[in-house]
Amino acid sequence: MDARVYELLNDQINKELYSAYLYLSFADYYEEEGLEGFANWYEIQAQEERDHAMIFRNYLHENGQKVKLLAIDQPDKEFSDFLAPLEAALEHEKYVTSLINDIYAAAAEAKDYRTMKFLDWFIEEQQEEEDNADKMITRMKLFGSDAKALYDLDQENAARTYSVPSPLATSEE
Repeated sequence: MDARVYELLNDQINKELYSAYLYLSFADYYEEEGLEGFANWYEIQAQEERDHAMIFRNYLHENGQKVKLLAIDQPDKEFSDFLAPLEAALEHEKYVTSLINDIYAAAAEAKDYRTMKFLDWFIEEQQEEEDNADKMITRMKLFGSDAKALYDLDQENAARTYSVPSPLATSEE
C-alpha cells in the first residue's frame, strides 16, 4: 500500500473516533436540555462513527497494514440554542467528506483501485450524512420555535434505531 494512502486511512480512524466523541457531546447537550429524541439521534450518530472507524481499521488489517491508534481530541463546542449543534454537525460532515475525498485522490494518484473501490461506500454515506444534517437544520428552522412542533421533531428522532453499516455487517458474517 502506498505510504500516503496508508497514512490517510490510518488517520481517518482517529477522525471517525473524534466524530463519535463530538456527536456524544451533542447528545449530552440535548439530553441536558430535555430533548431526549435529539440525544438519541446523536447517540446513534456516535455509534455509526465508531463503526466507520472499525471499517477503516478492518480494511487496513485486511490489507496487511499495522494500525496505529492516535489520541482523540476532546470536543470543544459549546451551544446556546437547539439549532447550533445541527449546524455544527453539517459543518463537520462536510469536513469529513473532504477527508474522504482526499484519501480517494491519494488512492487515485497511487493507482490503488482497491482503496478507491473501498471508499465508494463512504462517498455515498457522506452524501447521506450531509443530506440528513441539512434536513435537520431546515426542520429546526421551520418548526423549532413552536413547542408542539419541537416536541414532535423530538419524538420522531426518538424513534430512530441503530443499524449496522453494510461493510461492517458483511465483515462479521
